[in-house]
Amino acid sequence: MNYTLNQLQIYLKVVQTMSITKAAEELNLTQPAVSIQIKNFQAQFEIPLIEIIGKKIYVTDFGLEIAKSAEGIIDQVYAINYKTMAFKDQLLGRLKVSIVSTGKYVLPYFLTDFLKSNPGVEISIDVTNREKVFQSLENNEVDFSLISTDINSPSFEYIDILENELYLVGNPQTAKLNPSFAFKEFNQELPLIFRENGSGTRKIMETYLKKQGIHALKKLELMSNEAVKQAIMAGLGYSIMPMIGIKNELKNGQLSIIPRSGLPISTTWKLIWHKEKSPSPVAKAFMNYVIENKDQIKQKHFE
Repeated sequence: MNYTLNQLQIYLKVVQTMSITKAAEELNLTQPAVSIQIKNFQAQFEIPLIEIIGKKIYVTDFGLEIAKSAEGIIDQVYAINYKTMAFKDQLLGRLKVSIVSTGKYVLPYFLTDFLKSNPGVEISIDVTNREKVFQSLENNEVDFSLISTDINSPSFEYIDILENELYLVGNPQTAKLNPSFAFKEFNQELPLIFRENGSGTRKIMETYLKKQGIHALKKLELMSNEAVKQAIMAGLGYSIMPMIGIKNELKNGQLSIIPRSGLPISTTWKLIWHKEKSPSPVAKAFMNYVIENKDQIKQKHFE
């Protein structure tokens, strides 16, 4: 057989994402390039690795075994590279982080200088919802996760890194309507816009509405904070959103805060990890960096 490390990496990513498109995006490649490499890799095996039925990918049992072997080979390559760089007193390795969608407004500021100081470190970031973030920790798929909701499990440890505040917002026109969200009047008002099930922001929003006695009979559900923000700006309704993701739109007059009792809701961004996971040298270095620099980063970028 004559497969390459590049083919192993591409094949493993396709298996992990179950999508040619997603694999291409995460690897910064074109879809045709990924498809060609998968085809060339498959040509070296007499048994099918992947089957495509109705545009959906299915990995065969044999394909799963090959994926496990590919992951082991890639890990060994990184171990060899790490040992080489270690002799040169350089940090090398991969840092895997899963974050909730609004975490993309936070995490980059905690990575920039760390990566500049450690050019041998690679970073993999999975942007998803709260539910899947915890799944990735439980399944030992990541080193850290970034969330802004409470942790109710003794399995995790965390570092508080930044405050988070959520407000009720609409666009300038809908905000002037001063919605009551009263039970009898709700169908005459624009809907509340929710994130999908499993989202931390949705959980916070539902808890608040329940305490206020508000029954969201009419609602719109969207899969990302960006989608919610665009819907609000278009005048489709209202939502409770974290300040960190709407600062520019508030400044530009595209969104307006609607004062309400019990708002803003204050939470804290946390960098969390599983207690039983043995941190890699890169993970240890990043944890120490965050602890030592979080106050400075907060002052520089978030105040």
